[in-house]
Amino acid sequence: MMVAAPESRDTVNRRVLGMALAHVRDALERHIARARGDTVDHPAGTPVAHDERDSDGQAALDTLCALFQLSPFERDILVLCAGVELDAGLASLCAAAQGDPQRVAPTFSLALAALPGAHWSALAPNAPLRRWRLVEPGTASLLTRSPLRIDERVLHYLTGVAYLDERLQGMVAPVWSPEPLLPSHQALAGRIAGVWARARGGVLPLVQICGDERATREAIAAHACASVGLNLHTLSAAMLPVAASEIEALARLWEREAALSTSALLVDCEDVDPADTARAGAVTWLLERTAGALLVAARDRWRPARRAMVTVDVCRPGSTEQRRAWYAALGSTAERLNGQVDLLVSQFNLSAHAIQAASVEALGQIGDHTGEDAVRAIWDASRAQARPRLDDLAQRIDSSVAWDDLVLPGSQRQVLRDIAAHVRQRARVYDTWGFAAHGARGLGISALFAGASGTGKTMAAEVLANELRLDLYRIDLSSVVSKYIGETEKNLRRIFDAAESGGAILLFDEADALFGKRSEVKDSHDRYANIEVSYLLQRMEAYRGLAILTTNLKSALDTAFLRRIRFVVQFPFPDAAQRAEIWRRVFPPGAPVESLDIEKLARLNVAGGNIRTIALNAAFLAADAGEPIRMAHLLRAARAEYTKLEKQLTEAEIAGWVAG
Repeated sequence: MMVAAPESRDTVNRRVLGMALAHVRDALERHIARARGDTVDHPAGTPVAHDERDSDGQAALDTLCALFQLSPFERDILVLCAGVELDAGLASLCAAAQGDPQRVAPTFSLALAALPGAHWSALAPNAPLRRWRLVEPGTASLLTRSPLRIDERVLHYLTGVAYLDERLQGMVAPVWSPEPLLPSHQALAGRIAGVWARARGGVLPLVQICGDERATREAIAAHACASVGLNLHTLSAAMLPVAASEIEALARLWEREAALSTSALLVDCEDVDPADTARAGAVTWLLERTAGALLVAARDRWRPARRAMVTVDVCRPGSTEQRRAWYAALGSTAERLNGQVDLLVSQFNLSAHAIQAASVEALGQIGDHTGEDAVRAIWDASRAQARPRLDDLAQRIDSSVAWDDLVLPGSQRQVLRDIAAHVRQRARVYDTWGFAAHGARGLGISALFAGASGTGKTMAAEVLANELRLDLYRIDLSSVVSKYIGETEKNLRRIFDAAESGGAILLFDEADALFGKRSEVKDSHDRYANIEVSYLLQRMEAYRGLAILTTNLKSALDTAFLRRIRFVVQFPFPDAAQRAEIWRRVFPPGAPVESLDIEKLARLNVAGGNIRTIALNAAFLAADAGEPIRMAHLLRAARAEYTKLEKQLTEAEIAGWVAG
């Protein structure tokens, strides 16, 4: 005996929907016959339930009725509304039943009169048909006389067409099947799935995923959903409406969509400022009152007041997992890099997603090549992956200066080279040699550059960045220090957290404003000011990169603060010999110069930064005159610079200059 092949889902949908339409059609015909006074043999009954044994799955109509707990009468109303869209004959029957050829749309009045098992409660706003907007009544003055129309998304669902409701498009987006997770992140996904699996009474707790990177949070959520048979969609909380009625409508629309598409929703709160009370309130409302599988993702914790919540903290992968991720992403290229993968792991603290992206970018450049060029390409691609967050918080300085451009006494240059050595060798000393075994405190590499303006502090930071092939970011303290309690620490935390992924060099320029002497505690403002300094000290001691502070007045800094700085470099005001050396290097090889007297130029009692400004301004003057750069141009530029500095240009400084 041959066994018939199971029916496809589309075949089942058509057959079951056809049976339901036939049942409704029969009910309408009997209603029309009764209205005419014709004899009706027997009343129409509830259609026979669909037999699922030979199908690949339950019909869409049966699934929808089960999801929204429709009564047989409500099911028939839904089928009737679908029928007038799918079958012109059924529309004609509706018109005939209502005695008006123009009234082809069904109404509640017609349904109550014609369909079996009618009950008035089906019309209520909180009943399934209207609560879930399966059908929408028109705008007639009487509810029972209003034309009914099936929602388009529901109609397509009944016919087996799957898509995201167009009212959600642009706000809600699907998260596609992600790449395999690292073991530590896979464990978090399993924890989320376990929480849902153990939920009692079908009431799922809200799951909160906190971590630095959006892509990693989404990947963990997607894996958790996939393991329990859910699709994942994401919603940016920054796009939420703030009006209560609009949020309510969105919540109901999503709950219906989640049921139809077997989906969970991830609400991404990363771009919402908790200080924005209207937007934050909208997020809290949505999280507390939206049923089903719901997740919230952010860097920091979000705290709804009422709903039970489980929080999962996502940490950056450890060095072992990062190393494995690099080898997996680079493939055979990793084996030919002569141990440089360990250098990447020691310098960059990247997620699996960022490692994959950096590898794809680098491999596209190097192909099958290895050696120094390959290492450089991978290193630069890693730097690029670490930049985006910090680029929004600080100014990145692209450096091209080298040691030869820096004019400093030998002792200061040696300290700078020692700083570079500490950054290069920190992985060996801390990890391989075990100095980090007792905790992260005191392992941060910090330096204080002290000296007058223009003495080379920023240039020295650029030299270090160029030497170490790291990004240099200047921190604008005006955007960090806040008069509001707790905001300064929050801003500092965002900067250090963002810098961790790439070990960037942080340059806190003119740091006196934030790092001045801690005051004696006389009031609450003094106390919080000291807390800000203490917080900064803690973050600097734990930061895996290099943090540089610059100050014009070293004595303004707290001695307790100075004790916790690893390197202090005093940038002296240049003497005549050093100024002469700066003048020799300040003009590019391609700049046209004529009859310049370096010894006379060195008499100008200004710092290196002022020398560069004078040289540049003189170059513009010469270019505008169509001449090479001469002493006359430099004299004019020097006078302008001294005026800016509110200094008097003395005769001793310019004695013997030839203005030609």
